[in-house]
Amino acid sequence: MTARAWSLEESLEMPVPPDAVYAAVADVRQMRDWSPEVIWTWRRGRRFTGFNRRAFWVWFTTCRIVIADPGREFAFDVTIFGLPVARWGYRMTPTAAGTLVTEYWNDHRRHGWRRRITDMLGLVFTGTPAARRAARNREGMRITLSRLRTSVGGDAVVTPGR
Repeated sequence: MTARAWSLEESLEMPVPPDAVYAAVADVRQMRDWSPEVIWTWRRGRRFTGFNRRAFWVWFTTCRIVIADPGREFAFDVTIFGLPVARWGYRMTPTAAGTLVTEYWNDHRRHGWRRRITDMLGLVFTGTPAARRAARNREGMRITLSRLRTSVGGDAVVTPGR
């Protein structure tokens, strides 16, 4: 089996300062208002549990905040049953009109035998085969950014990912 390192980015400009966007994304309890999968979060310090749903599948992940740089970047590593899954994050770049928010995902944490188990759990819990994960995540990122922009103020226009 060959190694893979999927990563995605989607960006959207928001007419608010970077600190306002950071405050929103750093309050992980709000993620259920934006993400098409998150239904609830429970946070304790730098760790939180996310409860997710896709169609009739429901699952949970445990997350650890690894970057908390106010106004610049917020990121967390995701695990399921102790197995590494991915890193999700948000970068905020000031612009003349407000803030360019880039949501990113990287599954660099999956490798070896753990990747096979995590991929199988991903299929069982989300109904998404590993080969479709990137496309599904890109779709979810676009929805999340659009809803986030509406939440913090403004109409949404998504900038295609890289």
